[in-house]
Amino acid sequence: MTERTLSRDTVYTGRVFTVESNHVHLWHGPEVTIDVIRHPASVVLVPMPDPDHIILVRQYRYAIDRWIWELPAGSVDPGETPEAAARRECHEEIGQVPASLSRLGAFYPTPGYCDELMIFFKLTALAIPDHAAEPDEDEDIETRLFALAEARNLVRAGEAPDMKTALGLTLI
Repeated sequence: MTERTLSRDTVYTGRVFTVESNHVHLWHGPEVTIDVIRHPASVVLVPMPDPDHIILVRQYRYAIDRWIWELPAGSVDPGETPEAAARRECHEEIGQVPASLSRLGAFYPTPGYCDELMIFFKLTALAIPDHAAEPDEDEDIETRLFALAEARNLVRAGEAPDMKTALGLTLI
């Protein structure tokens, strides 16, 4: 027997995600309510201007009330491929565009309650385009080049405390 959704109610719809409350008949018998955050896929960028350096962004994260260093990232827009999203986000967040893009993997950061799939890309052969990108209204981003060892030390020191950055640095 497989799971079966008996009812699905949207309890919140926001700019970035939707929250559902689902009544589900589980494969092993019980009926339960499972709350799920529906979130579009996202791309996580590992921008490397050369093999020994990486570009990180520093931004304020309201949910944790602090400024952190992290890998650039963003949602895949409807109808957009992950590759196109990675190129767009690279332009928007670090002001450069990659000539080369390679997929490193895809992971669910919180599959217990969210369906977001984070797709990691290594971006190389970075160049500054002839036009600047418009930043998102809620973003105030500082961009900085780090030696790989220095970026990994930021994770260990808690200055880059998000999981996507810790994982992304292990993929290269």
